Amino acid sequence: MDILQVAVTLIGGLVFFLFGMRVMSGSLEKMAGGKLENTLRKVTSKPFLSILLGAGITIAMQSSSATTVMLVGLVNSGIMQFEQTISVIFGANIGTTFTGWLLTLSGISSDRWYLAILKPEVFSPILALTGIGMIMFSKKDRRISIGTVFVGFAVLMQGMTMMKDAVSPLAETSWFKEILVQFKNPIFGLLIGLLLTAVIQSSAATIAILMSFALSGTGITYQMAIPIIMGLNIGTCATSLISCIGTETKAKRVAVAHVMVKIIGAVFWLSVFVLVGGLFFEKAVEKPINGVGIAAVHTAFNILTTLLLIPFTKPLVRLTEFLVRDNAQKEPEDELKWLDERLLRSPSVAVAECNNISKQMARLAKENLLAAIDLFDHFDEEAVSKIKAVEDKLDRYEDRLGTYLVKLSMMSISAQDGRVISKILHSIGDFERLGDHAVNLYYAASEINRKGLSFTPVAKVEMGILANAIREILTMTHDCYEEADPELAFRVEPLEQVIDKLTATIKTNHIARLQKGGCSIEMGFILSDILNNYKRISDHCSNVAVAVIEVDRGAFDTHEYLSGVKFGNLEFNQIYDTFDKKYSLE
Repeated sequence: MDILQVAVTLIGGLVFFLFGMRVMSGSLEKMAGGKLENTLRKVTSKPFLSILLGAGITIAMQSSSATTVMLVGLVNSGIMQFEQTISVIFGANIGTTFTGWLLTLSGISSDRWYLAILKPEVFSPILALTGIGMIMFSKKDRRISIGTVFVGFAVLMQGMTMMKDAVSPLAETSWFKEILVQFKNPIFGLLIGLLLTAVIQSSAATIAILMSFALSGTGITYQMAIPIIMGLNIGTCATSLISCIGTETKAKRVAVAHVMVKIIGAVFWLSVFVLVGGLFFEKAVEKPINGVGIAAVHTAFNILTTLLLIPFTKPLVRLTEFLVRDNAQKEPEDELKWLDERLLRSPSVAVAECNNISKQMARLAKENLLAAIDLFDHFDEEAVSKIKAVEDKLDRYEDRLGTYLVKLSMMSISAQDGRVISKILHSIGDFERLGDHAVNLYYAASEINRKGLSFTPVAKVEMGILANAIREILTMTHDCYEEADPELAFRVEPLEQVIDKLTATIKTNHIARLQKGGCSIEMGFILSDILNNYKRISDHCSNVAVAVIEVDRGAFDTHEYLSGVKFGNLEFNQIYDTFDKKYSLE
């Protein structure tokens, strides 16, 4: 037998398996979109619900390591608390065993047609052909993602078949049987499972290799397999440990808690297995194990570990906090720490969180401008300092969020997530500019207050009407962005046109008063500056509203959209007339 050929085929099968797993899990996550992040936000103090959520998310992503890395990122970014993650980790450990049950299909040997079609060599080519057809001929993103899942699963199962075929000749070799004797030592088996999984960073791949040996008739017994399965459960923590490097203390605790759960479970249940198995089930544990047996042991280990530790969740939290203590000198709080690079491993989660941050920018911009407009009625130095601070914050948000979104846009994302990224990138510049206009209005209000100037009674009434229109368009823009409401966004542009008309009319009226000597030139300069800022504010609101509408339409062409709604659009004209009457200067 050519050992080199066996090794090359085994490695090739492993490569196929890992690639198929990556393609499948990436597409599943893409299909889930921001639902994963929203689901994690629903994690409560109820352990059972958290366990179900953790299991469901891991089944969707086909990786407990990916779920744990996501938890590290979410805790590091302040979205979740460390205490909330323990039950989710329990669920993730159970959910990751689902892959093992899928792999048991490789062990089907029945000739009955309804079972034969479940054999990988039968359904994999059909699944791959169906997936390729969906990818090539479908225009809908969801169908393309489903097709990619089919292809990924077919490649994964092909890799499994290759590994099984590669190791089959080993069953008849004497030297391999001698090696298997060493695996009767539970500590040796535990270490092999741990190291192999830590190197390839996939417990599913280790399970697949173990199943390949078991299904090929090489003589893998329960006594050999159980310690390996316990070891691979510890080895899968390597990914989360690597991901916590450079994170805050609470995020490090997530990774450490994950390791502790696995180690405590492995030590306890391996001890039980050695004692009980050796005393009462010596002949049973020496029987050959099959694929179903491996999947069952993997699932049973994680369920039993959860049942063992869930009553001790609080002590586990305190122990983790003792092992990973807070730094004596805390680093300055980073208000943008939620833009965690680790979340890029779960693009849909990162997109959802960026969207939430952009909503926060929308709220800050609105509140800052409303505070600035109020300065013309009641000048307040304390409000002025807040306006400046918020404007600086909006500048930082735009810079950091824009850079993060550029990185995120290079990841594998769904078409819908791509549209959301485009919406955010189109909008955050407008939010930042709205912050600038708040400062400009503050300067105007400060000059009026400092010099003791005032509007004429007529101008004051006119500016009050315009200010109310600005308040409404700001609120409407914020609400349509917050709720992603295209119908509300459609009402922004008609109001923007009314504001343009108001500013032009007020300028004309001011010139007329100036010619009659009813208004000072100095006050006229300030009024003109305020009107220009109000007009630009409404323009930025229009830009944001169009971005919301274009996400709903699935295309970004602001000029084409605005041209279409302004000319010959009956609904637009009706809304315009309503606002025109509401904010009439007559």
